[in-house]
Amino acid sequence: MTYTNHEKFLIAVDCVIFGYSDGFLKLLLYKRDFEPEKGNWSLMGGFLSCDETLDMAAYRVLARITGLRNIYMEQLGTFSEVKRDKAARVISTAYYSLINLEEYDQAVLKKHGVEWFSIDELPGLIFDHDEIVQKALKRLKRKAKSEPIGFELLPEKFTITQLRNLYEAIYQRELDPGNFRRKLMSMDLLDRLPYKDMNSSKKGAYLYAFNKEKYEILSGNGFSFDLAGV
Repeated sequence: MTYTNHEKFLIAVDCVIFGYSDGFLKLLLYKRDFEPEKGNWSLMGGFLSCDETLDMAAYRVLARITGLRNIYMEQLGTFSEVKRDKAARVISTAYYSLINLEEYDQAVLKKHGVEWFSIDELPGLIFDHDEIVQKALKRLKRKAKSEPIGFELLPEKFTITQLRNLYEAIYQRELDPGNFRRKLMSMDLLDRLPYKDMNSSKKGAYLYAFNKEKYEILSGNGFSFDLAGV
């Protein structure tokens, strides 16, 4: 039995790449340099090769665009509207990833002509990429309430205020500083470091680090990371 009588179509991956800086959640986009939709803004993506799985293709795209290998990535969903791409029948599986901008190589950014946009000031995107981004935002908000994925967007050392600002950017709403601090500290997942960030005030603010090993032990025993009520 063969498949010669069946239609053939293209399979692609599209990557929603989130970053965070200066109090804003950001999205990495590039201006498309080929038709269709040449000159318009797009998510990063590419076609699946014969010797790749979908995950392998997504990691390849991320490594090429970011220069990074160890990136948080999760499959988001598959988009298969018949006329989503004007050039051909293309089915795309989307992924979202989280990047610490302090580790991002700015030379790579310039090489590929990509730019970071605040999530509140996105340009119009090609095809169904706006829909993909909105689905990724909803997934990020939901996951950030039950898993410590937000730490993927921060430097290794941070203040509690910087952490709260990050979660405000993810949730897109203000959080009560006292409630946020109490909830977070009650989980006992942060290690207070023996020095301060002196840029925020004269007294300074202690720096903390997320204890991933402790979280993995606790989660294995049924612990739930829960920021839903802050």
